[in-house]
Amino acid sequence: MQLIMSPASPFVRTVRVLLRETGLIDRVDEVAVATTPMASATEALAANPTGKIPSLTRADGPAIYDSRVITRYLDDMADANLYPKASLYEVLTLEATANAIMDAAVSMAYEVRLRPQDQQSPDWIEAQWGKAARGIEAINARWMSHLNGPLNAAQIAVSCALGYIDLRHDARNWRKGNDALAAWQAEFETRESMQATKP
Repeated sequence: MQLIMSPASPFVRTVRVLLRETGLIDRVDEVAVATTPMASATEALAANPTGKIPSLTRADGPAIYDSRVITRYLDDMADANLYPKASLYEVLTLEATANAIMDAAVSMAYEVRLRPQDQQSPDWIEAQWGKAARGIEAINARWMSHLNGPLNAAQIAVSCALGYIDLRHDARNWRKGNDALAAWQAEFETRESMQATKP
């Protein structure tokens, strides 16, 4: 199998962390590509008609894509129980919250990095940050008990989302007022899988 990916993507990172946590990393070649929404890499388009990453190519079937589809697939393959049945919908909801934070943070980065300065919208950037900030605040206020348990896919997604904000939007200081989540992240990101995938 091949993972079509870019190391800086938080969506990609969730898959890369899960590969290492489940011991499947030796079964997947990570293929780094240079791709943007304005110019999709050939490899990304071959695997996913929208050109988005990550995509996972397979010898026994069509490529699958969207990070949450890939992580579910790999979790099943490894029988790792990172989507535990007893708390499945909580895990999926927390994972969706993390992905929404990623969506907003990536959108902010693209607005600055890909659009000419005179076409950038500060209002758009602030609206996206509002989404990310509300997601972070909600996790800190309501989801810490779900983060402080056995490893699951939502924990990986949350940590990757926060790591991306540190990478691209560090000046926003998401840790201020989110002390419990900041303490959790400080410990979670010391995991070997997180260190190995740090962009």
